Amino acid sequence: MKRKSLLPTPEDLTLDEIQSRFATDETARAYLEEIRWPNGTVCPHCKASARKLIWKIKENRAKKIRAGLYHCSVCDKQFTVTVGTIFEDSHIPLRKWLVAWYLLCSSKKGISSLQIQRMLGLGSYRTALFMMHRIRYALQHPAFIEKKMGTFEIDETYIGGKAAPGSNKWHNKAAVVALVERGGKIRSQYVPRVTAENLQRIVQESVVVTSPVYTDDSHAYFGLAEKFAHQGVKHMAKEWVRGEVHTNTVESAFSLLKRGITGTFHQVSKKHLPLYLNEFDFRYNNRKSTDGERTIAALKTAEGKRLTLKPLKRGSA
Repeated sequence: MKRKSLLPTPEDLTLDEIQSRFATDETARAYLEEIRWPNGTVCPHCKASARKLIWKIKENRAKKIRAGLYHCSVCDKQFTVTVGTIFEDSHIPLRKWLVAWYLLCSSKKGISSLQIQRMLGLGSYRTALFMMHRIRYALQHPAFIEKKMGTFEIDETYIGGKAAPGSNKWHNKAAVVALVERGGKIRSQYVPRVTAENLQRIVQESVVVTSPVYTDDSHAYFGLAEKFAHQGVKHMAKEWVRGEVHTNTVESAFSLLKRGITGTFHQVSKKHLPLYLNEFDFRYNNRKSTDGERTIAALKTAEGKRLTLKPLKRGSA
């Protein structure tokens, strides 16, 4: 007999829904199984999916057989729903993971790791920070997998504190470049140096030739006119909009990013900045979804993503 689905409609997925319906690790695990395996259990090792080839092993604490364990007769390996995901080898209860995912996806300007530590009762700030970084790493997904045709805006901004007296105003600040399709998605990335070569390469790799591209009046964008329908507004002359030509869309996204960095996180290092950009880009790209729909879409990105402390310390994440 088929069990009743634990997966609520996206509109019904609220924080109260998560806390009441998935109050135990068993129900949280069943919920993740429905998200990851909507058509039945799939072995993460060999991808076998036939019901007769995979069976569930009954939990037996006396024999140290954990809950949610499956055995695949094809590859003769055991697994749970967390294998091959960011949840693998985590000692944090799954029910707490679900709350963390929901809070990140529903908080417009983000939620700090310190707040997550307090709300979920985690043992340390380091645990909460690594947990949130795992989620941000999973959300990494290129907005433009292939070149797109549309109307685009590109601009750069600088993240960081005030420069020391007498130094360059951009000193110690991190440059972020964002390319956004009007009515579509955004892709933000940290760039060590803002140059004409870097900025134009981002456009050339993502946008179909002859598409409209709107920028400000920076000299770094002048070469775009050779391949694209490029126009710029003259901010130096106090010109912000000229018909359809403006960068208000990308600047609006930057405004939300800066309010989140300043008001929620206060300070973000350059090596971890790409992780935070993943988070803000994901919320922007799913801005028309409900909090529940956004959370479910985010949970589906957990598969095939692993982040360990080693690359995180090296800053390669």
